[in-house]
Amino acid sequence: MSLQVEKMEKNMAKLTIEVSAEDLDAAMQKAYQKTKGKISIPGFRKGKAPRKMIEQMYGKGIFLEDAANALIPEHYNKALAECDLEIVSQPQIDVTQAEPGKPFIFTAEVAVRPEVTLGEYKGIEVVKAEIDVTDEEVEAELKKEQEKNSRTITVEDRGAENGDVVTIDFEGFVDDIPFDGGKGTEYPLTLGSNTFIPGFEEQLVGAKTGDYVEVNVTFPEEYQAPDLAGKAAVFKCDVKKIEAKELPELDDDFAQDVSEFDTLAEYKEDVKKKLTKNKEEQALRAKEDAVVDKIIENAEMEIPEPMVESQARQMADDFSRRMQSQGLSMEQYFQFTGLTADKMLEDMKPQALKRIQTRLVLEKITEVENIQPSDEEVDAEIANMAETYKMEVDKLKEILGDRELEQMKKDMAVQKAVTMVAEAAKEV
Repeated sequence: MSLQVEKMEKNMAKLTIEVSAEDLDAAMQKAYQKTKGKISIPGFRKGKAPRKMIEQMYGKGIFLEDAANALIPEHYNKALAECDLEIVSQPQIDVTQAEPGKPFIFTAEVAVRPEVTLGEYKGIEVVKAEIDVTDEEVEAELKKEQEKNSRTITVEDRGAENGDVVTIDFEGFVDDIPFDGGKGTEYPLTLGSNTFIPGFEEQLVGAKTGDYVEVNVTFPEEYQAPDLAGKAAVFKCDVKKIEAKELPELDDDFAQDVSEFDTLAEYKEDVKKKLTKNKEEQALRAKEDAVVDKIIENAEMEIPEPMVESQARQMADDFSRRMQSQGLSMEQYFQFTGLTADKMLEDMKPQALKRIQTRLVLEKITEVENIQPSDEEVDAEIANMAETYKMEVDKLKEILGDRELEQMKKDMAVQKAVTMVAEAAKEV
């Protein structure tokens, strides 16, 4: 194999990879051995026809595509090991010569890691955050705890109110014809949650158990089902059950039930301390983000578009895995949101670009400042990981390969760089 590297504009490069005619022929012979059992030639039992006979009948290129598909990834990976480029995108492959008896030549156009020229990164000015927890915020937190400790009671002596859970059987009609997906039984609907079409839930307020209610609504113009968008509909609803939340009293007994404190006053003070700590942590993250944003603005780097596309695809893959872990396929997600895969990737590109810029400038700072985690810090991080995964430290060390360990050290160095520039920033 021979390799030529051509550096191009905007941090792109073209690798021209030439595979010998002998290697091409060997790959074609493998393709012949793999597929000969599927080819019928008059006068030969299936799978017994010689390669030359098959090529005479179907052309010399019959095994060429399979051979190329085998040679490209093998020799592209060899080229990566041979060249000194740090490639940051999937290759754009183009076959330039594929003919039996001649060298097999293909090109791979790739993005390479951009060089970063840092501007000012120490002493960045940021607006100082005011950390103040109000009484209203404390009361809102107590309200959440009340909700968590509420009990559900069946309502029989009044009509449904916002906040109640109304269990209904329903069926929807457009022009007196039922439509797909418009029917449900024993459906628990929280009034005021805005779960259903605008105007639906409001028309159930005041209904009592056993009531029959006709709900008249109009589907939004941008509704995900085009055949229903903008159309008037009637939902025939039977109210089966109404349930309400009964909240506990906010008193000393409540404090004792939900915390280790004896009085409501002590519990409130603890809630305020925790809210203050949360705000301090949020302020620190906001400060770090503001500092890094300014460092990116001060730096010079040219990000190749394929690098952004690769990052966006990785983000989309991560999102897909999260959806699947929640029992939702991407097909269902696209149906519910009206998005397409291409639109989602396009929408993710600005965030992908920001991630790339952030990582590049911080890694450059670790290089310039020679920031590295100590052995003690690495051991502590591995211990934390072991505790998270409920594993023995030694067992985790065995599982972690050199590549994973090196990546972990890089991530730790980047975080140390974030801490350094944030601490060096000037709050105004």
